[in-house]
Amino acid sequence: MKIYEKAPAKINLMLDVLHKRPDGYHEVEMIMTMVDLADRLEMEALSRDTIIISSQAGYIPLDEKNLAFQAAKLIKERYNVRSGVYIHLDKNIPVAAGLAGGSSDAAATLRGLNRLWDLGIPVEELKQLGAELGSDVPFCITGGTALATGRGELLTPLPNPPQCWVVLAKLPINVSTAEIYGRFRSEEVVAHPSANRMRQAIETSSFQGVCEELGNVLEEVTLKLYPEVAHLKETMLKLGADGVLMSGSGPTVFGLVSKEAKVSRIYNGLRGFCKEVYAVRLLT
Repeated sequence: MKIYEKAPAKINLMLDVLHKRPDGYHEVEMIMTMVDLADRLEMEALSRDTIIISSQAGYIPLDEKNLAFQAAKLIKERYNVRSGVYIHLDKNIPVAAGLAGGSSDAAATLRGLNRLWDLGIPVEELKQLGAELGSDVPFCITGGTALATGRGELLTPLPNPPQCWVVLAKLPINVSTAEIYGRFRSEEVVAHPSANRMRQAIETSSFQGVCEELGNVLEEVTLKLYPEVAHLKETMLKLGADGVLMSGSGPTVFGLVSKEAKVSRIYNGLRGFCKEVYAVRLLT
């Protein structure tokens, strides 16, 4: 039997970092949603007790450095599964892009193996497992739109934002999330984004409100280290995007676009200096 799972990318509509916690993580407040850019996973049970991962992408690890591998190992050990699994990962989400591609792959692996091995693990328990792998994994288990607090694992479901186009552009640089958080200083933040105002914009289906409340305090760090990300933001705005923000710790920048007629102009304009450009819809 084969199981198929879709692993969509996520974007942060707002991201605020409040302070560093005693456990070394940062206390955050984020509103996240998913877009229709996704990896796809195919899982097949093996009789021998092993985990094998393959992918068409030659630039990702296929061993214990891979979050999908870690997810398979965790669920096998935690629930004493003696059989193995072959996982093929069709990679479409850019790597190290601030789009939670690895976290979404891990979440899809947990969901898929729960079905493949007929484990009957409740969703909340899957999310607890996911939290052991990474702060974004619990959100990726269920997807949708949510307010995330704590280190990102405490989730409050929200309605989906107003439907729109999303143009994503990733520069050919890799940004270390650990480095960006390590350089972040909350006392240097001039203005914090408001989760309450973003939530209100979403709950009233105000596209303009969502665009106005976009905010990410990590931009101040990433844009200083990588001025080309700031240039990408400016270019996207000049091309006509309604609202523009860096996702996560970067370097991917996304633009929200209400009118389809603008999408091709923005897409083609960005392709002039950025190879990885995607025009997708919000996943609602």
